[in-house]
Amino acid sequence: MAHLSLYRKYRSQRFEELIGQGHVVRTLQNALGSQRTAHAYLFTGPRGTGKTSTARLLAKALNCERPENGEPCNACEACVSITAGNCLDVFEMDAASESGVDDVREAIVEMAEYKPTFCRYKVFIIDEVHDLSAKAFDALLKTIEEPPEHIVFILATTEYHKVPPTIRSRCQKFEFHRASLQDLIARLSYVAGQEGVQVQPAALSAIARMADGGFRDALTLLEQAMLTTDGEITLQHVYDQLGLVAEESIDALLLAIRGQEIPQMLGILEEIARLGRDPRSILESMLMRLADLTRAAYGIELGAGFDAAREAALHELATHLDRERLLWLRSEIAEAHKAIRDISLPRLWLESELIRMALGPRAAPPVAEAPRAQTAPVVKPQTARSDAPSRAPAASKPAASVPPEPVVPAAPSAEPEAPVVPVPVEKTGDPEFDRAQEVWAKAAAELSTLSRTMALRLPNARVHAYREGKLEIAFLGKLDRDWFAEVPKRHGAVVEHVQKHAEAAWEVAYVVAEGARPVRQEEPRAVEVSVEGQKLAEMAKEVFGA
Repeated sequence: MAHLSLYRKYRSQRFEELIGQGHVVRTLQNALGSQRTAHAYLFTGPRGTGKTSTARLLAKALNCERPENGEPCNACEACVSITAGNCLDVFEMDAASESGVDDVREAIVEMAEYKPTFCRYKVFIIDEVHDLSAKAFDALLKTIEEPPEHIVFILATTEYHKVPPTIRSRCQKFEFHRASLQDLIARLSYVAGQEGVQVQPAALSAIARMADGGFRDALTLLEQAMLTTDGEITLQHVYDQLGLVAEESIDALLLAIRGQEIPQMLGILEEIARLGRDPRSILESMLMRLADLTRAAYGIELGAGFDAAREAALHELATHLDRERLLWLRSEIAEAHKAIRDISLPRLWLESELIRMALGPRAAPPVAEAPRAQTAPVVKPQTARSDAPSRAPAASKPAASVPPEPVVPAAPSAEPEAPVVPVPVEKTGDPEFDRAQEVWAKAAAELSTLSRTMALRLPNARVHAYREGKLEIAFLGKLDRDWFAEVPKRHGAVVEHVQKHAEAAWEVAYVVAEGARPVRQEEPRAVEVSVEGQKLAEMAKEVFGA
């Protein structure tokens, strides 16, 4: 006889054996007891939670010759043949391998026309139904909508959203939940007892956590551990078999990160790598341990599988690593776990990431406080000037406690190395033009304090022309002009400051003046120009004829 895997050997044969799906069992048994069963069911939920097992149980309960309170007897011909998988009236189809429209027509649509051979109902169980093609769903739709009285459909899927709404609306939906940690440990303990295998409670807990709520995954992992040991299954054996890292090593690694003990941290990583653990499994083990530490830090019940000593050690470590640091580490390690799949040298990369995590939280505060120490002396004298000269020496005394106050007004000067370069004003004798230059000089001085880039571009800007409330600013190049003209926010800031100092609603435009300096364009006027040197000698010759 061929060897049966544990998940097949211990498949539930009665509704009462289904663990963690009480809401499904209760509804199905009520429908069976009142003989108000549906013609189509849709079972959805994560893998390994009992969808296919429940479908077979429902098929047995519908065709059982001696049902008791909705439970199959498992002794009649129908129950025995369905359990053995050779019942002629129960068809199981895997949509992952038979997804075409021809498969559906041959296996379901055409067979649905014939009555059952000896059972009460002909049951079609379609596993992974979401893998059916669109044409296959169309071929199945009419049969599911109006099936013969002797037909029952049971559809199972792990991806409910991929099932067309036309199919979903014609089925009774049942959602299967992931198993709790306690349910998995209880089931694993029962199976281990039936198999005569000794397993440490901590080892059962580790297997249950790795199963992620799936009964089939848990039994598969248990069977793998049973096949690789001759005696008791220990926690260390489970770690070695599943490729996990021992909790003691992870705890030491977390403490080294918290204490910024880089040599010790690198030594732990070297020892873990020597045992054959890859960087991805290290991150997974750290995430699982941090999840337990977070629960302990917030007083959440840890559940079965934790003895008093392990739980006390967990609470002590969670207290040592404060809540804020725990949450920060979980976020950082989760990001590293996502990024490591694309790294060509994952071991070296992981070392640098853990070093960064160790130095990160403590290195950040001095960097954030550095600008405050620089801005305090600059802002303080300005505010003290308006009071009295005698208060100037006292300003240095509370300097250490005052920095938080000038932080907000001094925010625009986050880049102190950008000097404010005044725009020169050249008197021309034209009152309106000279006033326009003064307005622009004041506006440019204020604008240069907003950002370093603006402070570097404004000294090259000059007043090009002013006529009846229209101010033209000339730049030496098109790049500087477009930097102001093409961004509404920057242009709005220029207009706002110009109108503020002009005390009028001036318009602002930008032009490009090629050359070293922009030239003011205006109507030519007759002016007297003084001459000297060679030019004066030539003019004297022309006048006096010398």
